[in-house]
Amino acid sequence: MPPTCAGSLLSGSLCICINNEFDWDEQTQGYILSAFYWGYVITHLPGGLLAQRFGGKQTLGLGILSTALLTLATPFAARAGANWMIAVRLLEGLGEGTTFPALNQLLAQWVPPLERGRLGSLVFAGNQIGIVVSSTLSGVLLEYYDWPVIFYLFGTLGVLWYVLWLFLCYNDPASHPYISEKEKDYLAETLGGIKRKEHLRVPWMAMATSLPLWALIVGQIGHDWGLFTIQTDLPKYMKSVMKFSIVQNGILSSLPFLVMWFTALGSGVLSDYLLKKKVWTVNTARKAFTTVASVGPALGVILASYAGCNKVAAATLFTVGMAFMGFFYPSLKVNALDLSPNYAGTLMALVNGIGAISGIITPTLIGYLTPNQTMMEWRKVFWVSFVVIIATNIVYVIIGSGEVQPWNEPLAKDKEETVTWNAKSQWQF
Repeated sequence: MPPTCAGSLLSGSLCICINNEFDWDEQTQGYILSAFYWGYVITHLPGGLLAQRFGGKQTLGLGILSTALLTLATPFAARAGANWMIAVRLLEGLGEGTTFPALNQLLAQWVPPLERGRLGSLVFAGNQIGIVVSSTLSGVLLEYYDWPVIFYLFGTLGVLWYVLWLFLCYNDPASHPYISEKEKDYLAETLGGIKRKEHLRVPWMAMATSLPLWALIVGQIGHDWGLFTIQTDLPKYMKSVMKFSIVQNGILSSLPFLVMWFTALGSGVLSDYLLKKKVWTVNTARKAFTTVASVGPALGVILASYAGCNKVAAATLFTVGMAFMGFFYPSLKVNALDLSPNYAGTLMALVNGIGAISGIITPTLIGYLTPNQTMMEWRKVFWVSFVVIIATNIVYVIIGSGEVQPWNEPLAKDKEETVTWNAKSQWQF
């Protein structure tokens, strides 16, 4: 078996275009890629607490705005040196770390339980559309422009998005000036009143000893390990081993995420249907869909690594395998809402934050395992991913839960500190 496949010297992705200007070895690239996740992990818990107390609108908006501004600064940082690039990536992670906890808090305020699979998938899987658009468009732009234009374009779009967000988003139904009283009544009835405290007292000890919460965290670690391996390093594999051209790399690296987006939406509808018809319990639905989202990608990446230089087979197996990961969104991703609607932001901060440690480990580990970028080295990477994904799924299936936990009931110093929303009385103190 050849160490790499035959291909053009022009094969590659954004990495090779940047490397024409910067001489960064594999380990340095691993540090740059993983730096984002160091920051990403740090701000998850503060972001969750802020979103829980003040609402998700500004927490999410300011996080994305900061990342957009840093994206605009990326070309200058790269030309200043690898250490500057690492610093900017770290700061970007600090901004992005607040986003998922804030999203979870917004969903807890707006989405009824029997619609969480469909609407949760629609919201969280939007990340995949971002990957599809950015990867495909970046590959096309690199054919005609120098690489910094990519960062200027997406940074500008992020700033424009923030302006729209300020005018279009509201923390909860009570603060929305345009929805009808009928809609507010429906949300109040189906949500049952979401409670929030002015002086937040989170049941940390109960959370720390909750097996379903730890099962969710372990499951998230496995998912993130597989996702970040593909999301961060698949373009490098396509460039260095498979020898795809720049445009081909952009399209093929984004294709798995496009298919994942469609399956996320479809599985979300299916999950809600099964729950509404009482075919499955929430517990069964979450575990079954999480298993599909684990086994499918694990098998896909392994089989793709044994496809050799058959580019069509490898790309197809990566795409089909990652398609099954779409089942993650109406299962593991919304499970924090099942366990504790009242502490949704904090739970997402813990689960997503600890899971994101995979994003720190995988780029660095891949840099060490693939110093020569050969097919055999990458096969080891995919086997490690297979073991991690399957093992963590087993833990989740055994001790995970889809039921509301006893510690969900808010704690407050006195009753006056608890804030409950319902449609007719707005916010009652």
